[in-house]
Amino acid sequence: MTLERLGAVVPVHGPLDPVLPLLDALVGPEVPVAERPARVLVIDDASPVPLEPSALPAGAELHRRTVNGGFGAAVNTGLELLAADERIDQALVLNSDLEIPAGFCTRLVAHAAPWMPAVVGCRTVDGAGRSGHAARRFPTVGHQVVEWLVPLASQRHRDLLHRAVGHDLRAERGHGMLPVDWVAGAVLLLPLAEVRAAGGFDEGYFMYAEEVDLQLRLRRQGIPSLLDADLEVRHAGGGSSGGESRRRRWLVGARLRYARKHGNVHLLRAGLTAATGANLLWNTGRRAAGRDVAPLRVAREELALIHRAGRELPR
Repeated sequence: MTLERLGAVVPVHGPLDPVLPLLDALVGPEVPVAERPARVLVIDDASPVPLEPSALPAGAELHRRTVNGGFGAAVNTGLELLAADERIDQALVLNSDLEIPAGFCTRLVAHAAPWMPAVVGCRTVDGAGRSGHAARRFPTVGHQVVEWLVPLASQRHRDLLHRAVGHDLRAERGHGMLPVDWVAGAVLLLPLAEVRAAGGFDEGYFMYAEEVDLQLRLRRQGIPSLLDADLEVRHAGGGSSGGESRRRRWLVGARLRYARKHGNVHLLRAGLTAATGANLLWNTGRRAAGRDVAPLRVAREELALIHRAGRELPR
């Protein structure tokens, strides 16, 4: 199977060097022509030091945005460019810090073909081989409250806790093409026309939850999401977050936006606030036992996230 109808989009904010292995795996000299996407677009999302087109491998195109709009905005820029090319009807969105195996694009497109139009992802593992839990349930207040509870952190390797935070263990342990609620955005094979008809990614999310939002909107239009459980990529993660504090602020802000659109943001804030109270009691006990923790400071930081994160897009 050739990939003449596939376009790849790789959003980048930062230096190019960490992205080059992925680009080589897409269009490098070792990749047969039949296994290369018809177009590979690198979207420079207003990196502090602009990327140089001459530094890209042959076959990759560079397009620079003038404003750092975040993951969804950068992908939308790529989707718009692909939509103007009548050859392209599928878009493969790839995080810039992925390692993909040889023949990955060909196999993904072939596995997905009987299901199209659909959103398709695959398994992800980190550098140590641990699962990134790419298949998940649509978020609930319960999932997010459980994840917020510090006393449960040491138990999150257990199946009960995985399910309690929304990980789809049936898909995690399955094989073949498995229908799921949503797949994580590190790898997304998208039906281009249907995604654009749905409005693309909501650019009100800066980072995190934009892929969940899109897949929920597509599901309401009859477009399923699937995990290709027979394919796996390595995903370092955190390459664009700029530190844990900023990452957490973006994550909480995104979840609050999702709740405003698709759930009950007041209930989510109340649940997280109650969980912060439980964390305060837990950390007070840890402090009394001699642990190096500042219960009040941690509680204030958590409350600030719950009640202030997401009010503005981070730039």
